[in-house]
Amino acid sequence: MNIQTTSNSRPNDGYLFGPRQAWFAYAMTIGLMLFDYIDRQVIVSLFPYMKADWGLSDKQLGGLVSALSIVLAACALPVSLVADRVSRVKSIVAMATVWSIASISCMFTRNYGSLLAARAMVGVGEAGYGAVGAALIATHFPDRMRSALLGSFMAAASVGSVLGVALGGIIAARWGWQAAFGVVGIPGLVLSLLYIKVRDYHTVDVGTQSQGSTRSAGGVIRAAFGTVKRSPTLMWVGCGSAVQLIVLSSMWAWLPSFLNRVHGVAPAQAGIHAALVVLCGALGSVVWGVVCDMFGKRYPRGRVLSMGVLCVVSSAVLGAAFGLPLLGVHLSNQAQFGLFALGGFFATCTAGPAAAIVINVIHPGFRVTGASILGLLQNLLGMAMGPLIAGALSDAFGLQTALAVTPVFGIAAAWMLVIGSRTYQRDAERAANPLVDDVSLPDTQLAACR
Repeated sequence: MNIQTTSNSRPNDGYLFGPRQAWFAYAMTIGLMLFDYIDRQVIVSLFPYMKADWGLSDKQLGGLVSALSIVLAACALPVSLVADRVSRVKSIVAMATVWSIASISCMFTRNYGSLLAARAMVGVGEAGYGAVGAALIATHFPDRMRSALLGSFMAAASVGSVLGVALGGIIAARWGWQAAFGVVGIPGLVLSLLYIKVRDYHTVDVGTQSQGSTRSAGGVIRAAFGTVKRSPTLMWVGCGSAVQLIVLSSMWAWLPSFLNRVHGVAPAQAGIHAALVVLCGALGSVVWGVVCDMFGKRYPRGRVLSMGVLCVVSSAVLGAAFGLPLLGVHLSNQAQFGLFALGGFFATCTAGPAAAIVINVIHPGFRVTGASILGLLQNLLGMAMGPLIAGALSDAFGLQTALAVTPVFGIAAAWMLVIGSRTYQRDAERAANPLVDDVSLPDTQLAACR
């Protein structure tokens, strides 16, 4: 279906359907993002209970987080291709329904294998949601607002993680750790069914009048990957932001256990303390989205370079927080927790800007696919690897040493972002005049998608 530009479809100031429809879509998409991450992160504050009840190793516990991210990464691209070509709204309804039911099912598991399978199904449902939601928001709103709005959208992930970590510990202390999965899963299921009220944008025609090369599913896939191949910025920024997520996800997954084991904090209280650190990350993702936008206005390459600088800062702060005590430097509990909070504030620096950059350098007809590739890289190389790497290092050297080592990945992230900055302006200009199979989209379609 082609997008038609009429006086009713873009009533004012760059909004696709008008401010009211845009903000309704934004609110509903933010709401589901909250429950996406509540369901995803609720498990980390349950680790002490699961370790005591089932005798699991740290590697096994980390695997429960990583399994979700691996499956999510594997399924994200197919889901996003379908969403790009069929319907964003219907895809979101289906995804949220699946992940909510899968999360609820976790409360009925009785062994590690069945819980691992249920967690993997949560990943199947969540596959592509961040990409589809980001594309829907970006298309509803004018370009000048995208980085800040997508930063807020990604901040909802941090807030959801806060709630998941905090609620998990509180619910487990009162009703048992398995009950936590059901309590957080039911509200998301209700919201998923209400999402059908959101207004979708029309699917962009990526075919041509004279050739049928992109009419078939295979042709669409070839066109999508051809578009991505012409944007090295997407790959470097995607890989850089993913490696930075190793720093973030390892801390998010293991901080409650660290507080419990090293400082003797009760699991419920450890979850609340860790949630405060995650909340600082939520604030950071919004702040750094605005900051990177400001640098990008004066110096386009600065939007990417500023992320690299922030990655280095986050590595330094978190490395000091976990590493200084190992070197014999005494830190009071308050000082160490302050460094955790500050590091968490900086560690989410790539959340909003990376998504906005991908939206800016990808063809309008493949925004969901481009954002999905970003999500694939972030989940497979970042969210999946962080908890697993930290868990394996913890089994070998101890949890504090593991968390002192993982911030080093932020340096590698900064290096990748510097490389990505070199092609950003060129790729953004190319995306403003996109070609698919060397054929331009009609101006009316481009105007409606920008």
